[in-house]
Amino acid sequence: MSAPRGSCHASVSRRRALCFGGALALGLASGCDHDRSEAPLPEDAGPDEGTAPSARTGARLRARPQPRISERASPGVLPLDLAEGRDGLVYVPRGYRPDRPAPLVLALHGSGDDAEEGLGLLSKLADGAGLLLVAPASRRHTWDLVLDGFGPDVEFIDEALTQTFEHFAVDPAFVAIAGFSDGASYALSLGLTNGDLFRQVIAFSGGRLAPTARHGRPRVFVSHGTEDEVLAIDESSRRFVPRLRHAGYRVRYREFDGPHTVPPEIAREAVAWLVPTRG
Repeated sequence: MSAPRGSCHASVSRRRALCFGGALALGLASGCDHDRSEAPLPEDAGPDEGTAPSARTGARLRARPQPRISERASPGVLPLDLAEGRDGLVYVPRGYRPDRPAPLVLALHGSGDDAEEGLGLLSKLADGAGLLLVAPASRRHTWDLVLDGFGPDVEFIDEALTQTFEHFAVDPAFVAIAGFSDGASYALSLGLTNGDLFRQVIAFSGGRLAPTARHGRPRVFVSHGTEDEVLAIDESSRRFVPRLRHAGYRVRYREFDGPHTVPPEIAREAVAWLVPTRG
């Protein structure tokens, strides 16, 4: 097992955050896919009925925490070993114990980034909060929802979570999904669609809200810079945060003076909001 890699905190470079040329022409990638519609969110959906546990439709995930885990693990970064090339990583915090289920965050990178960047969103804070982090890499340069709708990334995330739940003790009350930029759009959309799994959703500077359905009622944390040059705040967070609140979600919303990034104080607030009573 390797030692923990250096944390790339979420001051993501403008080069990585900007749209790719071809996607820019189509109006698709990171800063180009604003959810400009004022359409209401989908109706809340009840529990899936008549569906085999192994089946999945659309953006619904089947992975669930396991009730009993006996394996021990040393702290540090581990590969998922689920794919060649664009794989994923797990961060095990210091102090992890299989007899004490830990909070888990599925951390999603921005456009053009990778699993290491996903870990970097919260890795500096993981040990202090006892967070398990799972950071898959998107199958292409960004998440499928932003390009052409939910697809192979949902499958890979499901495999990553299933494997993680099989090997680590996870507190089902603190399974969260978080992301930056395109990853934030994905976290919001996949998180609301699977709110019966993800009890908390964290969106740092996201641009789109497009759940296919709504299950459960997760708490939501949203942050955005007022000087964001990639995803303009007036065309993203300031539009979908009121929609979330109107739909009955508990939302903590933080605006900050700054560009397309995650300031350290915002990341700290998000983690404190995520696990306020654990010690």
